[in-house]
Amino acid sequence: MADTPKDLAAGADTPRRLYYFNAGFLRQRRVRRIVELAGYELRLGKPAEDDLIAVWGHSPYAQRGEAVADATGAGIVRIEDAFLRSLFPGRTGDMPLGLQIDHRGVHFDAMEPSDLEHLLANHPLDDTALLNRAKRAIARLREAHLSKYFAFDPDTPVPDPGYVLVIDQTRGDASVKYGRADANSFREMLYYAQEDNPGARIVIKTHPETAKGFREGYFGADDANDRISLFTDSASPWELFDGAVAVYTVSSQMGFEAILSGHKPIVFGQPFYAGWGLTEDRHPHPLPRRGRNLTRAQLFAAAMILHPVWYDPYNDERCELEEVLATAEAMAREWREDRQGWTGEEIRLWKRRPFQRFFGHHKPMTFRGSDATRRRMIWAGKAEAGRDIVRVEDGFLRSRGLGAELVPPLSLICDDLGIYYDPSRESRLEQLISERADLRPDQQARARALIDRLIEERVNKYNLGGETPALPKGHRILVPGQVEDDASIRLGAGEIDTNQALLQAARAANSDAVILYKPHPDVEAGLREGALSDESPADLVLTGADPLALLDEVDEVWTMTSLLGFEALLRGVKVTVTGAPFYAGWGLTRDLGKVPPRRMARPTLEGLVHAALIDYPRYLDPVTGLPCPVELAVARLATGNIPHPGRVNRLVAKLQGLFAGQAGLWR
Repeated sequence: MADTPKDLAAGADTPRRLYYFNAGFLRQRRVRRIVELAGYELRLGKPAEDDLIAVWGHSPYAQRGEAVADATGAGIVRIEDAFLRSLFPGRTGDMPLGLQIDHRGVHFDAMEPSDLEHLLANHPLDDTALLNRAKRAIARLREAHLSKYFAFDPDTPVPDPGYVLVIDQTRGDASVKYGRADANSFREMLYYAQEDNPGARIVIKTHPETAKGFREGYFGADDANDRISLFTDSASPWELFDGAVAVYTVSSQMGFEAILSGHKPIVFGQPFYAGWGLTEDRHPHPLPRRGRNLTRAQLFAAAMILHPVWYDPYNDERCELEEVLATAEAMAREWREDRQGWTGEEIRLWKRRPFQRFFGHHKPMTFRGSDATRRRMIWAGKAEAGRDIVRVEDGFLRSRGLGAELVPPLSLICDDLGIYYDPSRESRLEQLISERADLRPDQQARARALIDRLIEERVNKYNLGGETPALPKGHRILVPGQVEDDASIRLGAGEIDTNQALLQAARAANSDAVILYKPHPDVEAGLREGALSDESPADLVLTGADPLALLDEVDEVWTMTSLLGFEALLRGVKVTVTGAPFYAGWGLTRDLGKVPPRRMARPTLEGLVHAALIDYPRYLDPVTGLPCPVELAVARLATGNIPHPGRVNRLVAKLQGLFAGQAGLWR
């Protein structure tokens, strides 16, 4: 199988010269950058015969480039958005996550072959690893409710199941014209949707741009009756497909997604996904060059893995589909959780700027008063029991430096049920851990890769480093100290709730062991309570020691509720727990305390990690300010490429402390 022109351009010693005559390429920096990363040099001027000319699909402005190509003999390269683009359509200014760069045609033009069609017709598409990637990516799209544009709420109600789904499009859309269809195709589609399904309800899904008044669709209110209804809400296509008994389309990308969801859509145009045995094609003039039968995974592999050029906005480089999926998941989560806006309560003044960066991208946060249209969050330690409000806390991979030293976090946790360190009530994390008792192969692999990366890069919550002291020989038990007035001790420690008592319990159960005590960093820094008395049962108190280096040298960890117990599990160290931290009670620790009986699931370590580090926290890239996946946060923590707060946060915090009792402004 020969390389595609895209691959040849990317592998060339020098970039291919690519001329353009559309101001859009000049204005859209992201598009220009992706094209450059694909191996092209965008230029203004007059091309030579062996140069190329970039045009946007079959847009009206493409005719300029086509005319120059006719005059000079230069080749045409047609550029279009990839099928997973962004939160919002391009007209909003939202930047794409990928492009299709095509030397033969354009994917929606059935009148001539495209590079994508060439792949579908000629590439073997038989590599097991490639097809497994495709299957796993499809599952991931479905779970995260991702579509070409993904600014919709998956919880938006859809019609009761049992309907026939008819997909509308916008008038004048190029995919209709070049898909060899017209307005009559839509009338015919609606007729046969009723004829083929006697008595069934018909739901017409309007195009998002029609619902927002940007462009006119082919169907309107006049088409609705007792049997036919228009569905205009911005809902998840995956939810709509789940409730449909049949799907009808002309050339919409939703037809492609319907195939991925398990449907065999009835198609009245000739989109790129028709003609491969995955659709019921009603077009009167079939395309003989599309005579091959493909599987869903093969169609997806060509359209989403092999053909597009994907972009990593965090590192400004090309990437694979899986990295784009992680980016889109983070962006979708941010929009879905933050679009209503937040009101923060009991958020200290120095934290407000980081919170604004985390939660105020789509609608600025407020920190005073109440607004029924906004969601409400409170710092978890300030929340009253039973209060119906989202609790927020630092994530488990937080920063390079202590929160008590006012270093802003890279991760925060929002819990709408409880909070992870309070075992008296179920938390969102508990639910996630239970759900991750069964992992797909890609989820298992992602969690395992994350564990390996954390170990290799020596990343933990605060990443303080420290000394690596010489340790006595013997069976070594590490006892991590904790802040004794911390909420996790007050709520989750149980009967043993001081560092001294924990050390005594560890010594009583292990009389011959070497007990190593590592004070909590905040206690060592003199910022919080928890210092030991003069008489300690420990053989050695390790001040200033690197906790990760210690985990490499010990046989066990004994803890009340410390996160170091979780970090020990990641590194294969045996953990004994006297309290009920979030990682206890799942069969992965020796539990001496009372853990909630509701923790019945038995996840693997990878399942626990997926829930605690991938699903539960939100991450913010400190360099770009974008929401990001955990892997990017780990990379930033490992390299230290993180801005530090300097003196401003410290000054604000001191002022707040001085005036906290004087005015609500400082609280």
